[in-house]
Amino acid sequence: EIFDKAKQNLSEGTIDEAIKNFEILQAAYPSSKFSLQSKLEIPYALFKRERYDEAIDRLNQFIKQYPNSDFSAYAYYLRGVIAEDKSSSILDSFLTDSAERDVSSAKEALNYYIDLINLFPKSQYAIEAKDKLVTLRNVLSRHELFIAIFYTKKEAHIAAINRCKYIIEKFPNTPSVPAALHLMAYNYDKVNSPNLAEDARRVLKASYPKYTPHYSLED
Repeated sequence: EIFDKAKQNLSEGTIDEAIKNFEILQAAYPSSKFSLQSKLEIPYALFKRERYDEAIDRLNQFIKQYPNSDFSAYAYYLRGVIAEDKSSSILDSFLTDSAERDVSSAKEALNYYIDLINLFPKSQYAIEAKDKLVTLRNVLSRHELFIAIFYTKKEAHIAAINRCKYIIEKFPNTPSVPAALHLMAYNYDKVNSPNLAEDARRVLKASYPKYTPHYSLED
């Protein structure tokens, strides 16, 4: 009855009241299956209300307390979903790009998913996490490309080259790699390194023969 009441609170949007009832349940019936489930209902409810940090703190407590529980795979997965959502915006689908903002929570999500895959490789959540890794790596590599473009515009050519190298080394299968090679060649030209510029262009032509620049160095 307590669990059902808490769930009703959630459906009505009274999150604090739901959390209170879930915690009453945990105190009164600590060994019940409802107690364990309520520990995951709380962070999910916090997540749906965009109280991200509180939700992740709750999941961290759960993972620490129940490291080998069958429910822990879900806790790892939900932690990644929350961190990923924290870095997104409702405008991303048609106006903005999450890669242009702070990507610290996207990096956290990536690490959370990697932990899930390593610890629960046969879990259904691990399969979903692998798909999410692709999206997150694309975001992170695009973020590095934005920084490389910024450095190029500021004529900080060595810094730009290093960012391009980082993309190629750390995110080798992402769509940002050909742009990184193209931008690297441009910056090598600017620092009077024609041989290195030619090397970058040769790799670009061999690996991405149809590539055309999609970025701009205009302000």
